[in-house]
Amino acid sequence: MARKISFLNYKGGVGKTSLIVNTAACLAKLGKRVLLFDFDTQSNSSIWLLRLERWNKINASGEGAFFSIFDPGRARVKDLVIKDVVEDKNGQKALPGLDLVPTTFNLVDLESEFEGDPKRPPYVVFQEQLAEIENNYDFILFDCPPNILRASQCGVFVSNEIYVPSNPDALSLIGFTLLVEKLGKFHQLSASFRTASMGVPAQVQGVIFNSIKTGVDIEVPKMRMQLRMNQFRTAKRVAANAKIFDTQIRDAMIVRRAVTLGLPVLLVSQEGPDAAAAGTSDNVVSDYRKLAQEIVRHTP
Repeated sequence: MARKISFLNYKGGVGKTSLIVNTAACLAKLGKRVLLFDFDTQSNSSIWLLRLERWNKINASGEGAFFSIFDPGRARVKDLVIKDVVEDKNGQKALPGLDLVPTTFNLVDLESEFEGDPKRPPYVVFQEQLAEIENNYDFILFDCPPNILRASQCGVFVSNEIYVPSNPDALSLIGFTLLVEKLGKFHQLSASFRTASMGVPAQVQGVIFNSIKTGVDIEVPKMRMQLRMNQFRTAKRVAANAKIFDTQIRDAMIVRRAVTLGLPVLLVSQEGPDAAAAGTSDNVVSDYRKLAQEIVRHTP
């Protein structure tokens, strides 16, 4: 059975997309079968992994994008999977095992204009279709926007785990607190649609400190986050084994270069000038690798 994980924080700008794209790539590099869903209207994960040329074709037609399972509603999730999505500059498959279901800007219509059947919310439609392919994967990851509106609900409803990307600042702590509150309300709202085979609703399993700048002392923010985590754990509002991950992801210029190249960071070393930086053992690539290994070990 695939582990289904939503990456979500009510605070935006925490580096969620870079975290999920590079973690997914490292899981694939470990030999795991990984499917990444882009549920963020900004489409950053999709643009990064497809590069603009391939993504523009989907954006122009709407065909192949996640929203097409709702409008016009003829596509199914299984039709949207782009196998081995990462390609090198010659169009050759560069990272077997990492698949993508892309999104485009029209996903905003799921929040504002789509009516659908009130007896079958979008997250129910999605859950039924995901069930057709989920056994093909070890990990299914959901890149969720900083809210629990319809797109995020699709990920949260089917997930077994929720990880909270955070920066060492007060706003990330506020975002985490708000997320736990909104999560409880959504679970109440969706309870009647759950089936026994889905298991219990997903709870926060961990907080991951991300994009940490050189010289920044994160001990006080980490202590405050741990205190809030302990409070939620005592109140049973997060998972019993929820924790702050040992692995911390540093901020690095190579991540921004990876976006430009349309590659996960671990493959940037094949593109020339960044080879030396990406090849060292003490850099952001090793951070992502350690995080992927820690996620593998941290099972619910």
